Amino acid sequence: MPQAEMQWWHCIISTHNSWLPGDRRGFRTRRHKIHSSGDYKSPPPEAEHAGLRHYHEQHSGDAVVVPADCKATVGWAIIGKLRKKSLRVLAIAVAGTHSHMLAELPIDAKAARFIVGECKTVSSHAVRNEIPGQVWARGGKFIRIDNVEHQRNTYHYILNQADAWIWKFRSDCDDVTAETPEDAEEEEPRSSQSLTLGLDPH
Repeated sequence: MPQAEMQWWHCIISTHNSWLPGDRRGFRTRRHKIHSSGDYKSPPPEAEHAGLRHYHEQHSGDAVVVPADCKATVGWAIIGKLRKKSLRVLAIAVAGTHSHMLAELPIDAKAARFIVGECKTVSSHAVRNEIPGQVWARGGKFIRIDNVEHQRNTYHYILNQADAWIWKFRSDCDDVTAETPEDAEEEEPRSSQSLTLGLDPH
């Protein structure tokens, strides 16, 4: 079971300028003041918020892209920060413009967001020589894990992220393990505990 006052979260964070207001994949502004009618699975009409999209594309600069040789550094920094706080993580994927993690965080959404903000800070600092300036966009998407099936689906979804550095918890290992996306797709977790809400990783 999760620790007291904790629950499992699927957290998605994007790099700076990689998902702008008016984005064709759908978007929502801070505090949901503007919200598109669709999302990346079912995009909104092309003309929706076209003016807003054009403005931000012209004024926001290029999207930050995490280079392939920096993805592991970013991932380990996030894992390390969570572990220092005695928080458990099941899986993480770091791609060029976004990262997914399945982690144990406070039930309180504000507290969960604050901790992920700290993860952004330490991971940005870890690659400051390679990526000077702001790496991550503000905020992110935070999805509460409701049940075992939801957790299992999220776990496999993260392991199958394309062009990403991927790490997954291994309950039969004392140390952490970094794996390529191909390894993650081919190899199932060695313990079914890693797919349940009763996980107790070290």
